[in-house]
Order: sequence, then C-alpha cells, then structure tokens
Amino acid sequence: MPLELKIVGKTDKGLVRKGNEDYLHIDIENHIYAVCDGMGGHQAGEVASMMTSDMLDITFKKFNTALQHDTNLDIGKALPVSGDILLKSIRLANRAIYNRASTNTEQHGMGTTVVALAFENDLLSIAHVGDSRAYRIEKDKLFPLTMDHSWIAEIQKSQNISEEEASSVVGKNVITRALGVRDTVEVDYSLIKVKPGEKFLLCSDGLCGYADDDEIFENVRDNINDNEKIVDNLIQMANDRGGADNVTIIVAEVIGITESNLPEVPVFTLPSESQELLNSEDNWLQKINDYISKINNNDVESSPPQKKSIIFIFVFFFLAAAAVIYFATVK
Repeated sequence: MPLELKIVGKTDKGLVRKGNEDYLHIDIENHIYAVCDGMGGHQAGEVASMMTSDMLDITFKKFNTALQHDTNLDIGKALPVSGDILLKSIRLANRAIYNRASTNTEQHGMGTTVVALAFENDLLSIAHVGDSRAYRIEKDKLFPLTMDHSWIAEIQKSQNISEEEASSVVGKNVITRALGVRDTVEVDYSLIKVKPGEKFLLCSDGLCGYADDDEIFENVRDNINDNEKIVDNLIQMANDRGGADNVTIIVAEVIGITESNLPEVPVFTLPSESQELLNSEDNWLQKINDYISKINNNDVESSPPQKKSIIFIFVFFFLAAAAVIYFATVK
C-alpha cells in the first residue's frame, strides 16, 4: 500500500500581535510538513520563516536529485532520501537567511525556528532547530520527539529541575539555536518507523509556551477522532490564555504505509558546517537564485505576447462593431 497521510494544519496570529511571523509549510506531494516561528526586527521574522518554507519547497520540487548526489554536501549518515534532503534544505535555509540579514540592515538579526517532518514509506524523519516542537500522539500521553534548543531546557537537563520550577526562571524563553542568526547551524535529527493509525503533532511555542504537555494532550484526547477539531481547539486554547503569540499547529495522521528495510536512527546532532561546506552551500544558493531569476524573467517575457493578444482581440471587436454600425447606417 502506498504512503497515505491525512493532514490538517492552521496558523493564527493570536490576539496581541499585529502580524503573523509563523509560517506553515504543507507539501502533500512530497510529504514534507514544517512549522517555522520567525523572530527579529520589523517584519524580518516573517521573512525568515517564509524563506525557510520556500527553501524546503524548491529543494524538494526542483533540486531533489541533484542535492542527493552532491558529495560536497554529504551528511555522512545512511538516511532515506527525504531525510537527507531535509537536512540539506535546513542548512541552506540557514545560510540564505544569514546572508540576506547580513546585507540588509532592516533585517539584521532576523531568524526562525523550524520543526519539520518528512515521511517516506514507513519512515518519519524529524528535524528541528529552536523551540518549536514535534510530538507523537500516544494512547495516554504526548510523546516528545524533539527537545527545545532553549536556555531553560538546557538548565532542566543539567540541573534536573521540574517544569514548575522552570516556569519561574527569568529568561526561560531565550532560545539557543535558530536559523539565520549565525553563518552555521546545528540541526537535531531522528528517524522513526511509523504505523497506520499513528498521529503526530507539530506546534510553535505559541501553543507549547502557554500549555504543558498534559494540558495539550487533554485537548487532543477529547477530540481524538477529529483532527480538525484538535487543531481548532488547540488554537482556541492558546487564544483563551491571552493569545500573546502567533500559534501554528499541524496534525499528521498515517493512513497507509509501504514497508522498508531501513532501521530507525536515534537522535543525533548534525554539526556546524566547515568553511568548505559553507562555500558549497553558497554555490547552491547561487544556482537556486539563478533558477528563480530565470523563471521570473520568463514570466516577464511572456507578458508582451499576452498583452498583444488582448489588444488584438480588442481591436477585432472594435472593428466588427464599427462595421455593424456602418452597414446599419447605410440601410
């Protein structure tokens, strides 16, 4: 049976912020789903999160094969193709955002989190940078598939303090990793097997920053057979608690799979790039930008013939109408 998924995803700006710096990425054709939570400067966060989604879109739809076989970008792990491209795409997104922020003063310091799922056969790749989260929805709880890249998460891990104690710590929302804030990036990745009937949840911290896992699961459990209600009610819960942040949620349900022989891969951190790898990424960004420019130029060049066609039709009907009037007058 081919891979089949049921996806529901929505984003909401909340009740306080004027704009939405979150970006929802849904690619049903390639089974790639991501939540990006932008930050920094006037509209800059919105730009960073959108750039990440755009990079995922173009790499999977136009450069999938070429990226897969480029040894200069080698990940060094035996991963499914979708997982390999996902990691390379996130690195390229980081580089693209950083380069743009470095040359545009209004966007200096912009960045975004990303948490992404890539489904392939019976495998699910999970990659993330920042504090947007991925969960597997289990019978009696939410099972975290990611660990926040935040100051408070590091303190919890090193000092073994509870969530309640952590909630009172000043600066608990400071994140330690994001796309675009440095020229290199570390990405956490894992690969798990999936089965029909399993559900997965992605969210920005507009949800998990205002509700703990048990509270989120209680809402999920009450609507377990209706993915749309799960998403709608979680957004409503975030807004009922003040709506201080944008909130974005995706629920992905596995309907059918194709079995594969690849094993699961425990969580590992893809290290920061070397200078040689950064040079290769810059070359790829140039290729991608050239491709986009070519497409845009072709669109521009196609406009005059379209305009000429419209003018021709207009002139034709004008002359026809004049002829009708003329002959009517002659009679």
